[in-house]
Amino acid sequence: MALILHCTQKLLDRIKASELASSHAPQAILGNWYATALFWKPQLALFVHEETLLPVLMPLAPASSLAQRFPTYLAAVLKALDVDSGFIMAQVAAMGQVQYTKTSNRSVLGIMNQFSYLAEGYRDYLETGDLLELSLKLANTPCSPLYKRETFPDKELHRWIKDNS
Repeated sequence: MALILHCTQKLLDRIKASELASSHAPQAILGNWYATALFWKPQLALFVHEETLLPVLMPLAPASSLAQRFPTYLAAVLKALDVDSGFIMAQVAAMGQVQYTKTSNRSVLGIMNQFSYLAEGYRDYLETGDLLELSLKLANTPCSPLYKRETFPDKELHRWIKDNS
């Protein structure tokens, strides 16, 4: 099973992905993710699920193990959003292999830019560096690509799981 990571060029440069996938069909329900680097101190990675726009923030370093560490951070966000533990375990297990590719969905890239900006503001406003708290705050942010569905990534996630399980 595979996790497909659509990475920005600045993240691809950091993780030194040598081989990019040509196939973009994930084998996990939550398998298609977009990712970028945020050059804060400390540096972070922002992941956004292509369909639900669910954001996950995590430390970037060490960049070489970013994809292997991602499922743990995703599981924490899913647990905080009251997703069924069986579903979480199945998704984490399905993300055993990683395929890297370049970004292609401009709408998701736009949301990533918005989330990057908002995360910095939330970090300063809430005076927190807790990445789970910031991820959950972003997940409860209305997103224009979701207006015809659930509007908020956290609510869209639950709809998506229900429709695809």
